[in-house]
Parts: sequence; C-alpha cells; structure tokens
Amino acid sequence: MNEIYEMNENTNNIPGINSSPVVNGSPKKPKKHTGLKVTAFVLSMALVSVGSIGVYSELSEMRERHESAVAERSIEADEETSVGVENIGLITTEKKSGDAMETEDIVEKLLPSVVGIESKFKVTKQSNNGGFFFGFGGYNDEPTEYTATAAGTGVILTEDGYIVTNAHVIYDSENGGGKAESVSIILEDDEKHDAELVGYDIDCDIAVLKIDEKGLSAAEFGDSDSLRLGESVIAIGNPLGFELKDTVTGGMVSGLNRDITINDRAMTLIQTDAAINNGNSGGPLINKYGQVIGINSSKYSSSWGSNEATIEGIGFAIPSNVVSSIVDDLMNFGFVTGKPQLGISCQNVTETISEMYDMPVGVYIVSVSEDSAAEKAGLQKGDIITGIDGKDISTVDELNAKKNKHSAGDEIELTYIRDGEEKTAKVILDEVEQED
Repeated sequence: MNEIYEMNENTNNIPGINSSPVVNGSPKKPKKHTGLKVTAFVLSMALVSVGSIGVYSELSEMRERHESAVAERSIEADEETSVGVENIGLITTEKKSGDAMETEDIVEKLLPSVVGIESKFKVTKQSNNGGFFFGFGGYNDEPTEYTATAAGTGVILTEDGYIVTNAHVIYDSENGGGKAESVSIILEDDEKHDAELVGYDIDCDIAVLKIDEKGLSAAEFGDSDSLRLGESVIAIGNPLGFELKDTVTGGMVSGLNRDITINDRAMTLIQTDAAINNGNSGGPLINKYGQVIGINSSKYSSSWGSNEATIEGIGFAIPSNVVSSIVDDLMNFGFVTGKPQLGISCQNVTETISEMYDMPVGVYIVSVSEDSAAEKAGLQKGDIITGIDGKDISTVDELNAKKNKHSAGDEIELTYIRDGEEKTAKVILDEVEQED
C-alpha cells in the first residue's frame, strides 16, 4: 500500500533541504523525479498512455511525465487457486499447468478482451502570447482552457461490461486535468461506448470502468505468483493511439518482484522485455496459457547523446494478483482499503546535510499530525528516523518502501535519533483516509 503525499509547505525546517514528501494527508501533486543518472545515460520511468508523453491531441507539446505507482497487496491462496474477488466474482486468478498454447492461439483468445480507451480532459494552460493586445503593445498571459485527449488500453473483466485499466489513463495528475470529463471504450469491432468510472486509485494506478453492454468476451486471469523467470509472455495494446490498435508484442519475464520507487511511491512489478510503448497503458501481459498475469503500466526511458547508450526492452506490469485485490476494493468500497500511513511530513538528511549540520543521515520529521499513529507512538518534530523493523533506512523513499509492505493496523518498530540519543518506538499504522 502506498502513502498519499502532499508537499511540505515549510521548506526551511532544515537549512539547505528542499521540500520533501509528506507521509500523511490528502492527495496533492507529488514531487517530480526526472530520472536516475546511470553512467552515460539518464534513466526515467514513464507511464505508457499516449496522453502521458505529450500526444494529447490539442497539447502536442506536453512531454512524457507520468510515473507509475502501485501498491503491493496480498490475497489468500491455496495450492491450486487464489481468488481475489470471490464475493463479486470479477477476477479469479488461477494457477494453470499443462500444455502451453501457440502464440497465434493466445492472440486469438485474448484480442476480443482487449479494448481501446479514450479519455478527454479539460486542461487550463497559461497563454504566453507576446505582441499587441487590443491595439496596445503587451503580453497576454490569460489562461486558456483546452480539451486534451489521452489514449490507452483496457481489459474486459466481465461479459456485462466491467473493464480494468491504469488510473493514469483516466486521471491526469501532472497537467492539472484531474479526472477525465468523459471516457469512451472502443471494442474489438471498433464500436465506441460511453464508459462510467466505477472507481480508481492513483497510487495503485488501477481503475475500473463500466459500459452498458452484454455478451462481451471476458479475459481469463492467471496467478502471477506462479510466474517463472524467463517464461514467455505476450503484450497487446494500442501503442501511440488507435492507428496501431491491437499491436501484439512478445518476450519473456525479465524480472520478478522488482521493487521500484517512482515519484516517492514504492511498487512491486513484473519486468518484461515485450515491447511496451505509449498507449499500451492498461493492456494485458499474457502468459503461455492465454491468461492475463499483469496489467502493463510503465517502462524505462532515457535521454542520450550521440555517443551514449539507449534503453530497450525494460517494461513493467502490475501483477494480476495485485490487480485482483485492488479491483475487489474498488468494486466493493470505491477505494483501496488498508493503505498505511504514519502521519508525518518528513525530509531527507543527506550525507552533505549531515556533515554541514552535524546531524545523522536519515529521515527528519518536519511535523506530526494530531492524533496520528506517529503522535500516539511518541514521535516528535525534529526526530530523525534511521531504521524500520531493525533495518537501516536513510531516505523517505526507503521508509515508504518498507512501510508500504504493511497494512493499516500492523505494528512496526521505528528507530530514531532525538537529541543525539537513539530510541525506538512501536507504531500501529493508521489507514489512509479516502476523499472524494
């Protein structure tokens, strides 16, 4: 489960430290991470809806800027089958054995279950038009409202019209568009249907849609926990929009349980070298038995010079067992339950800051919310967290990654420094409060 973040208003609590994520509060725009510099090139994570890389039809200059987020969720499983949504029957993730299917048969089976998604947003942009205005020289900086269109992919959950996709396909958190004003579904036969937004979670990057249609071809979901490294997989989606609708790419499972932090959110994803491009967001990653074992969401991208390396074939998908649990909550409650929070805002104490101000490296508590889990455990402003559950941490990212392995109600132990003395505190995690 991921924390909901907001930016700390006080940027001067530690000299030289800029504002860092709050691990408490209502959803606000998180701090942008531009990438990780690695030798000769720069890595960055990019969501893979067309709209997220600047292919909004009316705002072509918008750049690729979304990052994926996902919460790790567990589901009850026996030796043969795990059922994540048994009470509403939307997804049954099955462990399957036996003969693998031919690629052509897998595609034939899944194509009717893959849909295109078109979302329209109202985006306000500041005009930067120099020149004359009403006969006078001047600068027109009045805001202009645009209609922006994003394209993505989805997977049919039920024959009566429930569909799963990524939240970033229907919610623009970077450009101020917010929740889409309208969402349309394009079926395999190219019929277009208006969709209702049933529920979504930005942190988990999952959304559920509904169209008024019967007799659809529901996809079969597999058990992502049974995946093996090197197992062959197929991706289906709409890269760069609907002109390349139903593009099929293939590869293998390149990595399992990849812990990745993007935009200060910890995720546990499947890595694949099957080509995943902008517009593939929300589409299926399919195993050799024709089962959906992941929802494609993000990829590594790079910026490079003529003499530097580029990045190919590093894509990521949200595991089907995680999707199952999230869909369960969205359908039953309208939000994802059990997401933990400490109730603090905090900033990194880097090596440089540590040396300059004689402070331990760790996570500096800027403020503690009233009646929060942290306050109840005795934590105070100025404490510096250096460990969680006996493991050293030095950044907000590491703190959140370890915290998010837990659920609300779990007890964790924090190690912290106060007035030069090391202390520990038992903290029972609160549940993130949901807002409309």
